[in-house]
Amino acid sequence: MTDQSIGFSVADWCPPPAPSADPMTGRYCRLERLDADQHGPSLFDAHALDADGLNWTYLPHGPFDLYGDYYDWLSGMAKQNDPFFFTIMDATSQRATGIASYLRITPTAGTIEVGHIHYSPLLQKTPAASEAMFLMMKHAFELGYRRYEWKCDALNAPSRRAAVRLGFSYEGVFRQATVYKERNRDTAWYATIDQEWPELKKAFEAWLDPANFDEAGTQKTSLSSLTAPILKSIG
Repeated sequence: MTDQSIGFSVADWCPPPAPSADPMTGRYCRLERLDADQHGPSLFDAHALDADGLNWTYLPHGPFDLYGDYYDWLSGMAKQNDPFFFTIMDATSQRATGIASYLRITPTAGTIEVGHIHYSPLLQKTPAASEAMFLMMKHAFELGYRRYEWKCDALNAPSRRAAVRLGFSYEGVFRQATVYKERNRDTAWYATIDQEWPELKKAFEAWLDPANFDEAGTQKTSLSSLTAPILKSIG
């Protein structure tokens, strides 16, 4: 025996399987495994509504002016298992309005990240936008992952606000973490863990409840107010 401190036991924990390609269905949206042929035209048209291309700024790829170039990129991503891409389908219109992926999937450590999030103007600031993140988080924790991560360019203020709103705690900034689009990126790290998931799940379910929205679709209680007590740190 020594007097060294060690981490708590996880002897009864087993590495989870890889994410499933099965659809994830909610009240406001459905997530389907990315299919370039099926989803490509709708996604391209939806992203074209971002006339100034601001949604591409912090992504490592794009913008794509030509559908052929976008299709080629989508096709390449659809074949990969890490990142593992999903298309977000609006439940009412049945249109593809955005994409998101799991990545850095590490079952042996029980960690998984959500990223490559690209919401078109049709999806932004809608209940479906938040529900899509909830569904992906729910699937990961139900599979048995212990840690669910969110990382972004430290200068990407909207992404950092979104992480906190969705219940991810701030963990710091990795300086000069990478280079993309011929510029430096300091990476801000956020995460939530399995011990926080039960309360976070309740917060999402309360916010997504139709009773939380008035006839005009305006929220009565903000998601931020529901997730704030769960956060360990904000940044």
